[in-house]
Amino acid sequence: MDRRTLFKATLGAATVAVVGTELGTTSNAAADTTYPWIVGCDEWGARPPSSTIQLSGNVTNKIIVHHMAFPNSTDYSLDHAKQLARDCQNLHMDTNGWADTGQHFTVSRGGYVMEGRHRSLETLEGGQQQVVAAHCPGENGNAIGIENEGTYITETPPQALTDALTKLCVAVCQQYRLHAYDIFGHWDFRDTDCPGIAFYRQFPALRRGVQTGLGESASGAPARRWPDIWRFVGGPVVQLGQYLLNSHGYKLTAGGTFDTKTVNAVQNWQSKQGIPVDPDATFTTPTWETLVPALAPGATGTAVTGAQTILAHKGYQLSATGTYDAATKAAVTAVQQLHGLPATGSLDTTTWCAVAGGTVREALS
Repeated sequence: MDRRTLFKATLGAATVAVVGTELGTTSNAAADTTYPWIVGCDEWGARPPSSTIQLSGNVTNKIIVHHMAFPNSTDYSLDHAKQLARDCQNLHMDTNGWADTGQHFTVSRGGYVMEGRHRSLETLEGGQQQVVAAHCPGENGNAIGIENEGTYITETPPQALTDALTKLCVAVCQQYRLHAYDIFGHWDFRDTDCPGIAFYRQFPALRRGVQTGLGESASGAPARRWPDIWRFVGGPVVQLGQYLLNSHGYKLTAGGTFDTKTVNAVQNWQSKQGIPVDPDATFTTPTWETLVPALAPGATGTAVTGAQTILAHKGYQLSATGTYDAATKAAVTAVQQLHGLPATGSLDTTTWCAVAGGTVREALS
């Protein structure tokens, strides 16, 4: 069942309506024994939530990885990890005004995995529904959110963290019938610097590690897994979509806000292309792949501006001039090399997918 046809009350970061079974806060011992390496809320000393924890009625279809923008601590102990979880919960409840910790799980720099929002561990064990979270508005009811201690704009996480994150992602994929190509970063759905430039460039390696842990191979992956942005998200990927629509004659403000004009343009484009019209204006795979043009150095136009804008956001050194210059070619080549693609410096459909934040089969090989 497509999640777009299910519940829409999971969209806000803090104020969500009931979309399934309401839950209390009692721990589930069975879940604790299934994943003894995950430190539950009771064990790290969590406060009770300020309101009832809720289950989503949506289908879990991805993992969203974050960095916490906390200091890069050199205290790798379990005691520090527990304090990290408490500090995060306090921030989210007392400053953000949320009911509980925003994410489902937290990974410390020492490689300890903490349960985040209450009942996340129990629902992971069940693998049927997920707790409604607050880590990414628009995706809170269908994405498992994992926060990682530290700030990774220029630094990369320590090996203990990446090993623990890989192990956790494998468990989440197994329980929710996901795959390595279903792992995304926070900025693939919101306007944010999270998960950090340096960390994000490790995502192809993270996905390969998860794929190995699942015992799967690249041959079973789709050629391209695009970010399935829809009308309840925003940010650089939405901005890219708006630039691409403008290159086909639409007149949108390419600001990254998925407004009514963008919804109408997406649905109009889908109708014109004979693509199923999505009620939530989801950028489905056929939508992306009919929008993206083949571009080479020397090209000009709004599609070039879109590529330059999202590449610059991801840390590549170029300006959004609308002209496919040497800096743009260098950035595109770097993306191709990162994802195991031929280093042509030109934008074909597969390279566009990698630029947009999706996963390509070559990156899993």
